[in-house]
Amino acid sequence: MTLNPWDIRAALFARHAQHVVLIHFPIALFLAGVALDLAATWTRRKDLAVAAYYNLAFAALCALPAAATGLLAWQWDLEGRRLKGILLFHLLSGGAALVLMLAVWRVHLAARRRPDQPFPAFRWPFQAVAVALVMVTGHLGGFLSGVNHP
Repeated sequence: MTLNPWDIRAALFARHAQHVVLIHFPIALFLAGVALDLAATWTRRKDLAVAAYYNLAFAALCALPAAATGLLAWQWDLEGRRLKGILLFHLLSGGAALVLMLAVWRVHLAARRRPDQPFPAFRWPFQAVAVALVMVTGHLGGFLSGVNHP
């Protein structure tokens, strides 16, 4: 049986289609947020800092349903079987990336509430680790979806 790429019902109700669609928003928003934060710090522009904050906030909020659909895909496609290999690493790095994305947003939220205080010194290494985890998780997800196969 051949799948029709234009069949909307098949695309919306495929067992793991929602995760594949939803996951790109938090990835793009988070990476753009960190880039905007870097640009805001370098240029000392408040408007870039505001844009960075909103990108990081929406990334953290969008990551929650993306992670939930990933867990649902595991339950539906694999019927909750024990994970191993790339899928296990994808789940672990994705969970860690989600926690760090929420934490990075929390750091920015706290800084917005106290504009007279400087950002904490751990912000840059913290964001660097979060970016690395997001990239590793996305790379592993590419293997799982078949995009990274030759």
